[in-house]
Amino acid sequence: MAFITSGSTVISFAASDNLTALDQRLFEQNEGLDTDYLDDQLVRSTARILSLLRSTVWWQDLYISRRSTDSVLIQTTADIPALDAGLIQAREDDFTDLCCYYALYNYILPHIADFGNEDSAERKKMGYYQQKFDLLFGELISAGDWYNFDNTGAITSEDKQPGIQNLRRVR
Repeated sequence: MAFITSGSTVISFAASDNLTALDQRLFEQNEGLDTDYLDDQLVRSTARILSLLRSTVWWQDLYISRRSTDSVLIQTTADIPALDAGLIQAREDDFTDLCCYYALYNYILPHIADFGNEDSAERKKMGYYQQKFDLLFGELISAGDWYNFDNTGAITSEDKQPGIQNLRRVR
């Protein structure tokens, strides 16, 4: 599915239909989760994912290596701009999934979870979707083959720069 845009700006990697396709029963059982709420959380998740991508060593290395010939002075990582979501031109389905996973584990499931019950289905699903997010996010960073840095219309080998992500152990 194509990203949700406003003009030429990408505002969301996913739509509420993508969420309901992942876990239709969850949304049938929780009538308070209407499409407006879901779409708002997906927009919020997209902004957060772009922020997470901006803070990766992969993006910092790619940006600095591609801009090394410019006269742009980069003193700190705060000087490195965010990714342009419109330049994500491959693996769009993965970004849709990534957005859905992030919205589910970080915003939607905590909204309805029973935190008094450690065995609640929602709490288990939060862990499940967080794990799926972490794996897919790591895969995208490691591949580095989805961003068209120079906006030439095609992703070339110069645009592809695999990244390295530090693995962390989860118990």
